[in-house]
Amino acid sequence: MDLVIARPEGLYCPAGDFYIDPWRPVERSVITHAHGDHARTGNQHYLSSSASAGILRARLGQDIQLQTLDYGQRLTHHGVTLSFHPAGHVLGSAQVRLEYGGEVWVASGDYKVEPDGTCTPFEPVRCHTFITESTFGLPIYRWQPQAQIFAEINQWWAANIAAGKASVLFCYSFGKAQRILHGIDETLGPILSHGAVEPLNRVYRDAGVYLPPTIYAGDVKKSDPIMRQALVIAPPSAGGSTWMRRFGEFSDAFASGWMRLRGTRRRRGVDRGFVLSDHADWPGLLWAINQAGAERVMVTHGSIGVLVRHLREQGLDAQGFTTEYGDDEDDNIATEPTVAETSP
Repeated sequence: MDLVIARPEGLYCPAGDFYIDPWRPVERSVITHAHGDHARTGNQHYLSSSASAGILRARLGQDIQLQTLDYGQRLTHHGVTLSFHPAGHVLGSAQVRLEYGGEVWVASGDYKVEPDGTCTPFEPVRCHTFITESTFGLPIYRWQPQAQIFAEINQWWAANIAAGKASVLFCYSFGKAQRILHGIDETLGPILSHGAVEPLNRVYRDAGVYLPPTIYAGDVKKSDPIMRQALVIAPPSAGGSTWMRRFGEFSDAFASGWMRLRGTRRRRGVDRGFVLSDHADWPGLLWAINQAGAERVMVTHGSIGVLVRHLREQGLDAQGFTTEYGDDEDDNIATEPTVAETSP
């Protein structure tokens, strides 16, 4: 029997009798990271990386039954040896390594391969079977170095200051917002954050991640002169809401891997799109799969069919895994294309 199989509740390890990132309540859950499509309420027991504890409790409640392991620390349950290894996606994100009966499987969760200063960088883990995400599993997705994207954001912000406009940057509240805050030039002006972002900033700071000082946007009046110099970090759901009225004249932008597609930017109706993703691009996916050295690759959520066909052409045993994981790039309100989504 395979070490991990798909069940209605989620990805299940029969030998260990636990689930990885289940989408329905279960008794024992192993959580790769705290995004809402991977960490859900209702499970009786949670196991995660130690680095993920603060953000999980902030999002799921302080009273969850949570056990943690440091990266690389091993735990054996029903004969299955389990350990967490850095995924480089967001704070606390981890790949799950399972070893049983001489077989090693790794479930990647979500990951990116370009290091940033807000989470532990991705580390390849050798295995026989690799369960990989494929959110951006199409050859068109190739990211520019993040330093270039931060420079573009700085230039846009500086130009808006010169024009007397606020700069409103939409991005996912957990992970993307903190990565942007860590990477931008904080000397340009004051930084305001939405109420969905500010509590998560505190969790990152408590974990030792440097973020520049931020001001809760709700504490600043529309008449305050700093509004015309401010960079405002907000979730996509704030766009078009009455909350935006407080900024007067503003320029808005959206930071997401989906900004690689011009049509997405048009549908958003924002002034600028910055291509910045916390997921691996096409070359990153292929590199991670190669580094794992796996004989078999199971592909989950995203452009499954394209990646599976490419891997098969390379001589690998590849197939799709049907899951209910969503899209953390845009607060689960994505209007992205569904090209090549069908598993073979």
